[in-house]
Formats: sequence, C-alpha cells, structure tokens
Amino acid sequence: MSSSTVKTTVKPTPPSTPKPARKPRQPAAKKAAEPAETAPADRLDLIAGGLREKSSAKQAIFRATQSAFDVLRQVSQELCLELTQKVTTASDASVRIEYYPVNGMEFHIRFSGDLLVFVMHSNIVTFPADFGPMATPYVEADFRRRYFGHIMAYNFMADSIKYQRMNDPGYLLGRLLVNIDSHYFLEGVEQLELPDHDMSASPVTPDAMRLFIESAMIAAVNNDLIAPPMTEIQKITVKQKLENQQVSRGSKVGFSFSHEQQF
Repeated sequence: MSSSTVKTTVKPTPPSTPKPARKPRQPAAKKAAEPAETAPADRLDLIAGGLREKSSAKQAIFRATQSAFDVLRQVSQELCLELTQKVTTASDASVRIEYYPVNGMEFHIRFSGDLLVFVMHSNIVTFPADFGPMATPYVEADFRRRYFGHIMAYNFMADSIKYQRMNDPGYLLGRLLVNIDSHYFLEGVEQLELPDHDMSASPVTPDAMRLFIESAMIAAVNNDLIAPPMTEIQKITVKQKLENQQVSRGSKVGFSFSHEQQF
C-alpha cells in the first residue's frame, strides 16, 4: 500500500503596509480674545450713576419750575389788584378781577366773563431734536437743558366752571417751559409775546412772567364768544338740561398759532 503525500499550500503573507507616522500633536490654538462682558456689579453701577445724574437734574428742574410758578402767582395777585383799582375807579365798580388759588399747582384769574387757568405739571419732559430751542448752542452745551418743567395757561368761560358745564370747551393759550437754569421758552397763540428760540437770553423774571400773564389776558379778552347756529342746539337731552348744558355752547374764534407751534 503506497502512502500519499499531502501537500499543504501555504499562501505567502503579503508584506504589511507600514502605518503612517503620527504627526506630532500641535498645541491647541488660543481662542480669539472676546470682549469681556460688563460684570453685573458694573452694570448696576452704571444704572445707579445714570439714575442719580438724571434724577438729580429732574429734581432741580422741578424746583426751578416751582419757583417760576410762585413768581406767576405773585405777579398775578399784584396785577389783579392793579387792574381792579384801575377799572373800578375809572368805569364800573361791578367789574370784578379776581385771583383765586386752587392748590399748590393751580390758580385762576377771573375777569370779564373769562377765566385763565394756570396749571403746573409735576412731570419733567423733553422734546424731539427739531423742537424750538433744542438745536441751539445753549441747549446742546448741556444735556440737562434738554429737559423742562411745564406750566399750562388755559382760557375757559368763567360760567363754565361756575355752573359746571362739563362739555364747554377750553383753550390752551400758552405753554411755559422752564429748564434747570431757570430760563424759559414760551409757545402758544400769536397774541402772546413769544421769545426767541435761544433760551440763554430768557431768564425767569417777574417782568417776563407779568408779560406772559398780560398777553394771555389780552388774547382772552379780544376773542369773543361766538354762539353756535340754531340747528346745532335745537335739541337737547335731559342729561344736558340737568347739567346746565341747555345754555348755548359758544366757542371762541381768533386763537391762531404760529406754524412752528403745534398743540
């Protein structure tokens, strides 16, 4: 019996591919420096500083406006006394010119069926850049001069207040703006003596406030009450009757404003 030889085929092992050498690890690139955010404490300091600066300025403006209002009060009382003496001795003793205090922020002047109502507002305001004095060198030199206290002068019929005719109209004659330096800017009807936009030459003085009041009184006196057409008043409601609204609701004419003065 012959023995068979078993051949074993051995496949040659392919040569191993050498692995690429590892590149040396580069140090991580540093991130671009980012602007550091303001720390919360710093933001609070900024807020507190801004509040202190603005609050302090507004308090000073309020005090300046209050002083201007006090000057208006004093001048109004003196003017009413002078006019009363002049009118009662010269013509009719029944003509009454009265100063009437309402509260710390309002007073009235009553004369010849008219009522001037002066109201000081508690808020401090500012205006757009194209308003009146805002673009003047005087205001631009100090940001605090961009803020104002304001005093309004309204004209009503005296009987509207007396008889509480709630639907009777009133008219804004002028608005007096007062800044931190106690300088003023006046806007309103053309009958007022309106100053130049440059407030640097307009300090609050008794003479200036007297001129404001006198001009407002002249504007009120020279604008008569015009009765409405019959067709507008031929029918009234019970509510109008009970509230004294049956009286012809007249309106004034002649209050004209400069094209630059918007109310």
